[in-house]
Amino acid sequence: MNQYETVFILTPVLSEEQTKEAVEKFKKILTDGGAELMNEELWGLKKLAYPIEKKSTGYYVMIEFKAEPTLISKLEVNYRRDERVLRYLTVKNDKFAAAYAEKRRNKKANANKED
Repeated sequence: MNQYETVFILTPVLSEEQTKEAVEKFKKILTDGGAELMNEELWGLKKLAYPIEKKSTGYYVMIEFKAEPTLISKLEVNYRRDERVLRYLTVKNDKFAAAYAEKRRNKKANANKED
């Protein structure tokens, strides 16, 4: 199994409930395909670098997971078919990116414990 990171941008016109539903849909595709979810970050509504479909903002979501390479094509087909997704990018983490991601997760967990 390889470690991957996927970021997708949802259209800003969705309600909070619709946004959560879309995120859960993609997480379910991953878990049904045998992926191990490692981290999920909801980055929230951010300004886009350039307009996409006449929208200047989008709701960013990042998910880290371990999966077989065949699952990536299934995930990306579902991104393409879903009208709520403006853009997406899935990358395979090499050992350095995986170490950095783990360090970032630990730092975030420690910050949450102090609060």
